[in-house]
Amino acid sequence: MSDVLLSIEGLTKAYPGVLANDAVSFDIRKGEIHALLGENGAGKSTLVKMIYGLVRPDAGRMTLDGRPYAPASPHEARAAGVAMVFQHFSLFEALSVAENVALGMENPPPMRALAHRIREVSETYGLPLDPARVVGDLSAGERQRVEIIRCLLQEPRLLIMDEPTSVLTPQEVEILFATLRRLAGEGTSILYISHKLEEIRALCDRATILRLGRVVGRADPQALSARELAEMMVGQELMTPSRPPAPRGEVVLDVAALSLASPSPFGTSLKSVTMQVHAGEILGIGGVAGNGQDELLAALSGEMLAPADAIRLCGIEVGQLGPTARRRLGLLAAPEERLGHAAAPDMTLTENALMTGAVRQRLLNRGFVRWGAAREFACRIIERFDVRTPGPEHAARSLSGGNLQKFVIGREILQRPLALVVNQPTWGVDAAAAAAIRQALMDLAAEGAAVVVISQDLDELMEISDRFAALNEGRLSAPRPTAELTVDEIGLMMGGAHDMEVAHVAG
Repeated sequence: MSDVLLSIEGLTKAYPGVLANDAVSFDIRKGEIHALLGENGAGKSTLVKMIYGLVRPDAGRMTLDGRPYAPASPHEARAAGVAMVFQHFSLFEALSVAENVALGMENPPPMRALAHRIREVSETYGLPLDPARVVGDLSAGERQRVEIIRCLLQEPRLLIMDEPTSVLTPQEVEILFATLRRLAGEGTSILYISHKLEEIRALCDRATILRLGRVVGRADPQALSARELAEMMVGQELMTPSRPPAPRGEVVLDVAALSLASPSPFGTSLKSVTMQVHAGEILGIGGVAGNGQDELLAALSGEMLAPADAIRLCGIEVGQLGPTARRRLGLLAAPEERLGHAAAPDMTLTENALMTGAVRQRLLNRGFVRWGAAREFACRIIERFDVRTPGPEHAARSLSGGNLQKFVIGREILQRPLALVVNQPTWGVDAAAAAAIRQALMDLAAEGAAVVVISQDLDELMEISDRFAALNEGRLSAPRPTAELTVDEIGLMMGGAHDMEVAHVAG
């Protein structure tokens, strides 16, 4: 018997103007953890959508356990034993764990029997879950467990995982990896997509590397460094972000005892958040998703108003000012959600550049839009940040996630803010794009701006931040010099073990 579970031969998929997959071929063996690597826009998402039945290939064929496999829908894929955990959760917050799991099943058993099965499977695989808990009350890590358990109840032969650790602490990552290794040991094959190359090296048996829709290499991840893997993905030498040492300046952004109720019933209220960010420094704020990051960015950007004296920019009270007034003064922000919040999906890149750049780039004249200047601004962003797009008149939704992220971050940086607050600046972004974004943030700080980076990527925060604070249940720990901390300490602080850190004041 062959040890190959899924064989992919010559899969091709074209969209207008884009060849997403070009004759892709590779095998996934039974019981192996196989990495699928590539830059943003390399064709990974299209490929796994074809495997899962969301997209039909134009050419090529697949065989599953030696039999022809051509799913016309996710229902057919699941029936054949293929399950997928998506990068974005597909859960209803107002429903319980068991109700959410039932919605993902073709023929769910009675709720009591299902709850028993959820407890049984979750405990077996080291992912404990209470079936009766409301999903809106769960942490990001627990929500991911719901998605995984929903898949495991199908007893899949192939489990596809897309960026599964982007919302987890290091401790939760270890639990997940132990679960995946156990599944592989029991014969389940896993196709694993991640931009975190150290994780790929620690977990995966083999890797297939895509570039511009084609397979450009195969590797044993454990035999190569993360840098070597990244350079295989991008096809060139990878730059290492660096920042020349610069003296810390005066306080630019001053937040004092900021408490705000979350507008969402499942959000996290801010509780007496206090911090000072100086000119020329990067303050890194770490936290597991759902601990107040969105609320903090909204409060600092002006989307949520605060007491006037709770937020000061260069000594000026801005708590009661809206986003446009804060931008005029030099306080800019880039939220986590790219499509729908940071950018309007159906608007062009020129229009999206205008939306936040109108004031500081002087793109309006007596109420009329200076469209030529707006287009020129969009072109500068595209060129400076290597945004892969045919041109500024294309819609934001036409860009890959990583390229849209480069556009959004670049749009704010090129406005030369006094203070910039960004949430998840490199989430879901490939190694080369992440390095470029981090370098741009470090350059901005070196030029004298105060930068706040909210991120769940601990390696990122360790690399670029001068000081670190943890956000947990809406409370912010006292910032500490990043150089004094280990990744394990930061992970524990993110998980809530930072009460002891309050004594460490670095202002």
